[in-house]
Amino acid sequence: MNAHEIDYQIFGEEMQYVEIELDPQEAVVAEAGSFMMMDSDIKMDTIFGDGSNQEKGVLGKLFSAGKRMLTGESLFMTAFLNIGQGKKQVSFASPYPGKILPIDLSEKQGKFICQKDAFLCAAKGVSVGIEFSKKLGRGLFGGEGFIMQKLEGDGMAFVHAGGTLAKKELAAGEVLKVDTGCIVGFSQTIDYDIEFIGGIKNTVFGGEGLFFATLRGPGIVYVQSLPFSRLAGRVLAAIPRNGGGKGEGSLLGGIGDLLDGDNRF
Repeated sequence: MNAHEIDYQIFGEEMQYVEIELDPQEAVVAEAGSFMMMDSDIKMDTIFGDGSNQEKGVLGKLFSAGKRMLTGESLFMTAFLNIGQGKKQVSFASPYPGKILPIDLSEKQGKFICQKDAFLCAAKGVSVGIEFSKKLGRGLFGGEGFIMQKLEGDGMAFVHAGGTLAKKELAAGEVLKVDTGCIVGFSQTIDYDIEFIGGIKNTVFGGEGLFFATLRGPGIVYVQSLPFSRLAGRVLAAIPRNGGGKGEGSLLGGIGDLLDGDNRF
């Protein structure tokens, strides 16, 4: 099916949200938990999968949902349909600080590959599935952070990048090496693989993992400076253990808190 044609506007800087304008009977599908606000004449409905195979009966719906289950996502998505007479708006918010990247699939030859947790929302008719790898190394060594999704169709899709977003245009044969968690997505012309870092010191003391992704052009690559896994790891590391505090930047700990005015009880 052809994707619905939607208009949009992105607001904010560090914590962005996208406002999508729907004509009557136009719809957008989104991940659970990304909804922010909507006008009164928009109907919200929970659907199997991504809504791209709704006309193909039960098997089509199960296949669509099954692809999402393989990437660790929910079996269900939420569709927002304008049942009113005029234009209506629905908005979706970023899950953590970063940027929302609009992707026009008609300009990407109908396909864009992204991280499994990068997808935010898309025009109804866009297919959201898993990007199956023909190389064994990617599946064995890529890790959970390198499970890729493919967005297919001819409509608009929106993905989220953590921190600052970098766009790299690679020439034919040009190679970019990236931490697997820092990849947001890339065009389908990019050849990607997993490469072992190598070296005993790097392996034991590097702290950057054993593998990184190699992306070979031609094509466009989007890279994020703050993957959610890295953000979550820093937050967990900062949580006080056994009820104690860490003392913000001071070897004095609790005494330092008293001296700098942090007198929390």
